[in-house]
Amino acid sequence: MIQFGTGGWRAVIGEEFTKENIQKLALALCMKMKAEGVADEGIVAGYDRRFLSKEAVIWACEIFTKEGIRVWFVNRSSPTPLIMYYVMRQGLHYGFMVTASHNPAIYNGLKVFTYGGRDADEGQTRDIERWMELAETRYQPDDREKGKMPTTFYQKSVEQGMVREIHPLNDYLDNIIQVIDMQAIRRGDLRVAVDPMYGVGLTPLNTILSMARCTIETINAQHDTLFGGKMPAPTAQTLRGLQNYVLDRYCDIGIATDGDADRLGVVDDKGRYLHPNEILVALYYYLLEYKGWRGDAVRNISTTHVLDRVAESFGQKCHEVPVGFKYISARMQETGAIIGGESSGGLTVKGHIHGKDGIYAAALLVEMIAVSGRKLSELMADIRGRYGEIRMEERSYRFSPQEKDQIYQVLMEEHQLPRLPWQVEQVSWVDGCKVYFQNGGWVSARFSGTEPLLRIFCEMDRQEDAREACGIFQRFLGLPEGV
Repeated sequence: MIQFGTGGWRAVIGEEFTKENIQKLALALCMKMKAEGVADEGIVAGYDRRFLSKEAVIWACEIFTKEGIRVWFVNRSSPTPLIMYYVMRQGLHYGFMVTASHNPAIYNGLKVFTYGGRDADEGQTRDIERWMELAETRYQPDDREKGKMPTTFYQKSVEQGMVREIHPLNDYLDNIIQVIDMQAIRRGDLRVAVDPMYGVGLTPLNTILSMARCTIETINAQHDTLFGGKMPAPTAQTLRGLQNYVLDRYCDIGIATDGDADRLGVVDDKGRYLHPNEILVALYYYLLEYKGWRGDAVRNISTTHVLDRVAESFGQKCHEVPVGFKYISARMQETGAIIGGESSGGLTVKGHIHGKDGIYAAALLVEMIAVSGRKLSELMADIRGRYGEIRMEERSYRFSPQEKDQIYQVLMEEHQLPRLPWQVEQVSWVDGCKVYFQNGGWVSARFSGTEPLLRIFCEMDRQEDAREACGIFQRFLGLPEGV
């Protein structure tokens, strides 16, 4: 059975990511839409640059067409935020994107979006999984179409108008440009290095930055389904080339987006990689201090508590939610928060889409440099001086199915904890296990919702304490060295 995690459904190509499973999932969506009385409005679909992404949409279109549901198909590789924007702008109840986001190249998957352009929440994905059970019994593959790419059925669907190929990128970009201070960026005369990591972020980023008269330097722009042999995730390990490029070309900032451009990574003018936690803190501070906004912030359990300090200093509040951007966007709507984000590089700002968007976040960062009139490294130094430096340790561990069952029993059922050399204030098992210390630090352990990994995060005033806390949990759970 297909099971959704925190970032949609993801699977290894050729194992679970197959034509049959894609079509069964499409059939489940068809049945769900019909049961809810929204089938007549149709569904929007998009894809990224991964292997078989476009073909997977075509496979799904066959099912939607047979079920009498029109598909609005963005028939060129596109950012995930573009599909979310179209769902929101057109008032559709459903949309989907074929992508595995920042996972390794052997993965692909599918994200489902619901009314308002939101990530499908847990209730929605569980409902889709239940419809999958019925789809299993109803699905009948068309053997006549085997080996045809694209299929003749798809071509006929386009001719009949059941599949309508659309290109809404300009509308999405205009929406961003309208809320970004383009005049300030033009006055800044900035040099920006862009690394789309072989993904779909190149065109939207270059378009916005070109209109703002930035000098743009680009690396890793070609289409490569293997992503240059690296994970398409903008991390300290994968962005070393961008760091060197920023220094060699005297750039004001280096910006990278992940495979489907809903997350970003940043390198400052001195070639220093900025952790996503730092980016989130900086943008929240910018909105409050420079733009004069007021409102709360939302973060997940694995994201820095320095965000709480920024909120408190301006008389605002920071809300904590489980991992999964659907929880962040939902809490933002409940509280009217102006920013929400996670330590993996995804964030959103009030007034845009209800999901993470690396393109919009990148444009806002460039605006921040231009409006402040200061170097990014100087701005970050000021923020660290005012709120303290983020010292976080992040580790990931692989496990066998037997080890996973044992870890789950120890942490989530028996609620066992190792002996820790810091005074514990409280413990939460809402999403994995999170221990809050009286000194303001914390450590969390939870299973990834997108990969077969256990993730341990820790934030302390001292880096050595953060490393020690992760090591204590590692030894307590009998885990090997991290990956």
